[in-house]
Amino acid sequence: MCQIKTLLYYEEMESVIGPLTIIATENGICRLDFGSMEDNLPSLRSWMAKHFIKGELIHSPEYLADAVQQLNAYFAGNLHEFNIRYDLFGTAFQKKVWNQLTSIPYGLTCSYKEVAQGIGAPKAVRAVGSANNQNPVPVFIPCHRVIGSNGALVGYGGGLDKKEILLSIEQNSCKKTS
Repeated sequence: MCQIKTLLYYEEMESVIGPLTIIATENGICRLDFGSMEDNLPSLRSWMAKHFIKGELIHSPEYLADAVQQLNAYFAGNLHEFNIRYDLFGTAFQKKVWNQLTSIPYGLTCSYKEVAQGIGAPKAVRAVGSANNQNPVPVFIPCHRVIGSNGALVGYGGGLDKKEILLSIEQNSCKKTS
């Protein structure tokens, strides 16, 4: 039996929210992890075992140069929408939620309830929260723009401090352009 090897390219970068590790297949970005590759390697290996028969990690700054450039422009407040190809692994429901998150305008926020309504499942607020938490490419898919119905910052995989920084970048950038 022939096992096909899946190449996974990665690059690490520093950002205003700390180190980030970007991972991509040949089809697009599949993960953005908070922390260094060393920090994330155990969970990454587990994720790879779940999704690939045989995966190989290759450090490739060239392959991910555009993603790094777009993230740097975003963090500087100069990029409001990413032009990235994704290769996302998740359920149909999760992908529906992640797609909905991309429709939240830069600099604005909405509640989990509004996201649930946006996908036509108004009673699925908790499931939306769970899908939001499973977003494999935070920042690129702006799960940080989802807040509690009372306007409070709640739940962010990278920590509420990072969520606050990301929202601040967007709100300050919007103030400059208005």
